[in-house]
Amino acid sequence: MVQILLVDDEPMMLDLLELYLEPHGFRCLKATSGEEALNLLDLHQPNLIVLDIMMPGMDGWTVCREIRHRSAVPILMLTARGETEDVVKGLAIGADDYLTKPFEEEELVARLRALLRRSGTAGILETAGLIYARDSFTLTYGNEPIRLTPKEFALLGKLMGEPDRVFSRESLLGHVWGWNTETENRTVDSHVRNLREKIRSSGFPIDDHLLTVRGVGYKWDPRGNGCM
Repeated sequence: MVQILLVDDEPMMLDLLELYLEPHGFRCLKATSGEEALNLLDLHQPNLIVLDIMMPGMDGWTVCREIRHRSAVPILMLTARGETEDVVKGLAIGADDYLTKPFEEEELVARLRALLRRSGTAGILETAGLIYARDSFTLTYGNEPIRLTPKEFALLGKLMGEPDRVFSRESLLGHVWGWNTETENRTVDSHVRNLREKIRSSGFPIDDHLLTVRGVGYKWDPRGNGCM
């Protein structure tokens, strides 16, 4: 699961953000001051940070600069300050994205997912709410875990990690089972079948993303076109 640090001096805004984000697979840490945010950053090493600017004491500009001294974690500034000079300043001091209040929930989630894809933070891959976290060996959809075997997990990671690339069965055998394996090609087919069944049962539209390329092998389509 993706761990996200929310920083805003208004507790009601933090609760609202948590309400928006948790159903999308984000585990939320909340800080009402810059000092608390930096402590939580050091303690938990979150995958993403959503940061307000206008806070008493240590403002968001200062917090952003300090975070950049400590970490490369993606930062999205979420603030009522929407002037061009504010956006330019935020990006210049280390923010990765900038969104003004009021905002649409869908846009916030989309921007956070884009940051995850670009950063590859903690080996995290994401497609339409399906979140693959290599380092924690977890796959989640809608905040619910999907249990996979180690080989199924490795196979899915290879496909999601190189979207739109067509892998032959022989290539997948080599990457997942080892290049000297004597395992037969149909083992890949059985593992893909199991993957589809397990992920489909979670409600994720796996058949739109994990595609069979006739006569060749398999590919991951992040856009979900669902056809070849």
